Amino acid sequence: MPNNLILRRIEVTAEYRPLSERSLVMSGEICSPPFNLGPVFFRGDDGSDVPWIQGECHVIQRCNLAEIYVKGPVGAIVTVVGGTWG
Repeated sequence: MPNNLILRRIEVTAEYRPLSERSLVMSGEICSPPFNLGPVFFRGDDGSDVPWIQGECHVIQRCNLAEIYVKGPVGAIVTVVGGTWG
């Protein structure tokens, strides 16, 4: 399978939603941009809320975006930049 570039701007909602509606394994970076009005929350592996403050970014390796859930304040976004490898 060829490499595929992934560039996404994801608007978060008050309820948890996955970063992808379909299985999509990628490596790259997930960020909560510095202009968000408050933290966004990722669902931890134990179901807890894990806050990411404005400007926080993390590198991921071979993670399925359909298994990463996020919620936050109205108007907040999360960016995803990376790629897939077969």
